[in-house]
Amino acid sequence: MNKPTSFGIWANTDKPAFWKVLPNISSWAKDRGIDLYITTRIESQLKDHGLDYQLIESADDFVKLDFILTLGGDGTILSLARAVGNRSTPILGIHLGELGFLAEVVLDDMFTRLDAVAAGEFNIQKRMVIKCIVNNGSEPQTFIALNDIVVDRGKSHRLLTCELLANDNFVAKYKADGLIVATPTGSTAYSLASGGPIVMPTFGSMVVTPICSHTLTLRPIVFPDDQILEITFPVDGGDDMALAVDGQVTEYLKSTAKVVIQKAPFEINMVNFTDSNYFNTLRTKLGWGVRGEK
Repeated sequence: MNKPTSFGIWANTDKPAFWKVLPNISSWAKDRGIDLYITTRIESQLKDHGLDYQLIESADDFVKLDFILTLGGDGTILSLARAVGNRSTPILGIHLGELGFLAEVVLDDMFTRLDAVAAGEFNIQKRMVIKCIVNNGSEPQTFIALNDIVVDRGKSHRLLTCELLANDNFVAKYKADGLIVATPTGSTAYSLASGGPIVMPTFGSMVVTPICSHTLTLRPIVFPDDQILEITFPVDGGDDMALAVDGQVTEYLKSTAKVVIQKAPFEINMVNFTDSNYFNTLRTKLGWGVRGEK
């Protein structure tokens, strides 16, 4: 890969560990002649910094960066992925949280990995993104998600009733707490906790997983990524139903709403390395083979 000449930082500024390491990242960049960019949110919280940086004033500035360093947890990467959108800027995640599948680099290894990136010794793994169009009684709204789109009962205590179509073919009528449509990346998140399968990140597919289905025989389904999924609500559930995008953006739905989900026309580029091992990540994060504390 080409050696970078610039990079940006996107961070969870609520993490004390970020502020502790930021001056060291700035020094690392200066020593290697790589231009550092930070977000306006980071700049607004800097105090007596003395750092050498330029400013990311809008998402359009991402296109002039060779990569973006995220510091936080998976949620930090998810928010950045939506901001990057179709701009193709690679993302390198540094894990500051408790459990992360996306930010696979830990803080202790950060500068070793940054040195590898500076030398051009890294790979790009493309991650599928889903696009969601919501027709909710006004102008259609479009969302993108790296992890999942969730439709649930929202403020209501009643079961959600919805129907699912795939390429205009009726799949099933669900009575459940909700329905998850996950990407392969999102298959290890809410979908997994709801009984869905683990799908390797590069396998083009969408996983539909019901949440606490009233009918136990309604199981998760893996669809190929060329399918267009449509969710409608045949029973008036009021206006309390909710749609969540990557667990971070919420839209309340009317009973007349229609939700259409399909593969987005672009992917998110994630930085990884020749020794990156997805199965090692699964074993570590999920505790496979661990019988208990010794």
